Amino acid sequence: MQAELFRLPAAPLNATFWRNRRVLVTGCSGLLGSWLTIALTEHGTTVVGLIRDSVPRNNLHISGYDQRITLVTGALENRPLLERIFAEYEIDVCFHLAAQTIVGVAQRAPAVTFETNVRGTWNVLEAARLSPHVRCLIVASSDKAYGRQPQLPYQEDMPLIGRGPYDVSKSCADLIAQSYGINYELPVFITRCGNLFGGGDLNFNRLIPGTIISALRGERPEIRSDGLFTRDYFYVKDAVLAYLQLAERSDMLNHGEAFNFSYGHPLTVLEMMDAILRAVGRPDLQPIIKNEASREIRHQYLSPLKARNELSWQPRYTLQQGLAETVAWYRSWLKQPLINGQSPGRV
Repeated sequence: MQAELFRLPAAPLNATFWRNRRVLVTGCSGLLGSWLTIALTEHGTTVVGLIRDSVPRNNLHISGYDQRITLVTGALENRPLLERIFAEYEIDVCFHLAAQTIVGVAQRAPAVTFETNVRGTWNVLEAARLSPHVRCLIVASSDKAYGRQPQLPYQEDMPLIGRGPYDVSKSCADLIAQSYGINYELPVFITRCGNLFGGGDLNFNRLIPGTIISALRGERPEIRSDGLFTRDYFYVKDAVLAYLQLAERSDMLNHGEAFNFSYGHPLTVLEMMDAILRAVGRPDLQPIIKNEASREIRHQYLSPLKARNELSWQPRYTLQQGLAETVAWYRSWLKQPLINGQSPGRV
């Protein structure tokens, strides 16, 4: 892949904070985890990455940064492994990103989702609590943790009342992280982001990568819903900078505190699909509206005002800039050599 596709977002506000630091990234080969690992490595950290499965042609692998970190293969459910990682590598900052992230999978397999997202989170928290080195632990929650609220946008002081299996797993993990911060003075902080997008997302049943791949192949993209569901969409490189800035400011924050990160400009699915098709250069493709979505909340979006006011956080990218870079990533990805004779995932 072209090296420019992996150019870093703008530098974090406090680059010296990261130099020679020992950082654990769970889920380091995923969408957010891979870009965060690239940024951390470039800023002089010693990164330990935890992965469960090796996914061919993932972003971390094709970038070459998997060769520049220590990779540990294992599951979040294995608490002795997590305790060993924190102790042996003297981890002082942890980004807990690993999770079962697909809403449809959670609906079909709730027990698996709860094991990974809930038990996995308390295992990470407990391993961190037992370590004398940890000075900052950031847990990735989600806008889905808020569930169905009578008013929007979501704000951090709203109750977490998820009802669907995925939403519940995020509500539980979020509350458990808050409990560790408040009761054990663990320096844990929680992020709740909108729908992340960017190069490296290989879950093609999601709107953005699925639409891009379909459009690049000249195929009409599909919408599972009626197209009028409203969501936040948040570019992954802006999310990386948000995570770094939260860690840099963590000494000034209350343990267990949560922050929303988003652009604050929700779009309907149809509006987002139109922006994607324009970014690909195929606005002529008419989507197939299947109207099959069920048990999903129609409108979900976040207020990022707390992060703007208390962290002085500002996004560095526009939606259009993020989509342009994302489309370029997938154009290049589709040209990569096949793995074991298999073509890139269909949508």
